[in-house]
Amino acid sequence: MRSPRPTWTRCEKNPILTRADWPYPVHSVFNPGATILPDGTTLLLCRAEDFSGRSHLCAARSADGVSGWTIDPAPTLARDPERAEELWGLEDPRITFLPELDRYAVTYTAFGKSGPGVALALTRDFREFERCGLVMQPDDKDAALLPRRVRGAWAMLHRPMTDASADVWISYSPDLRNWGGHEIVLRARRGGWWDANKIGLSPPLIETPAGWLMLYHGVRRTASGSIYRVGAALLDLEAPERCIRRGASWIFGPEEPYEMSGDVAQVVFPCGVTQPDADTLNVYYGAADTSIGLARTSLSAMLEWLQHDDSTDF
Repeated sequence: MRSPRPTWTRCEKNPILTRADWPYPVHSVFNPGATILPDGTTLLLCRAEDFSGRSHLCAARSADGVSGWTIDPAPTLARDPERAEELWGLEDPRITFLPELDRYAVTYTAFGKSGPGVALALTRDFREFERCGLVMQPDDKDAALLPRRVRGAWAMLHRPMTDASADVWISYSPDLRNWGGHEIVLRARRGGWWDANKIGLSPPLIETPAGWLMLYHGVRRTASGSIYRVGAALLDLEAPERCIRRGASWIFGPEEPYEMSGDVAQVVFPCGVTQPDADTLNVYYGAADTSIGLARTSLSAMLEWLQHDDSTDF
């Protein structure tokens, strides 16, 4: 018997950030990476789309992760027109703190004439960035690093596109620049599933004693358009290319007006997660490619649900 889906509670202040909060003109703000800084401040690195249609990244900081946001007065990480891969903008960041390097790794989609690829930048303070350039060639996106090496190598999950489907892969690197050992981690299902044909990583993975908890988005194509929802899987701690559990059901989907209507309707798209305490997950997500929402859930409840809602149809 399957257990009830874990509760995801939307913040009563949702959407917590919109373009009206921005100190300079933007068309929309969405899909933020997230981290908690050493002083306890929550930092969101938000995708901001300007009126040309191109995006850049901008930091917003809050003492409680909900309100009182201080937003950088200009783009925090702007596209560099001298870099061909960034010509058309920067999108959908994920943030992973790397204790070994004492730096934050920001993986983001760099959009150029060749299409979307995965780029990497390192920072200590979200003021100055060391750009590492493209680490996964187009067409690829939805990438995040693991916070520690696995079997002596850095690991990154990402989502290359093929003619057949869009699946989650993992790759390994000795130096964060050169990547290989590519393997499929999670395939998009086929048929009538909520996550058939197209999936992608959502926030960076969360390390637990049971395994790496992976939140991912799945796309259901319908006669009236696509629906973006969130599901979960569990990966082996020391062999994260091996999925050990995968939920059969989606656990969070668009319901509220700000999620159902916007630039892209029927979308919840998490890119950032923080843990303010041992069991709470604050999940920050883009709503309809227009604004930013926050939902809270329980880590232990997520792991318990995966024990019972596990699907053998990977």
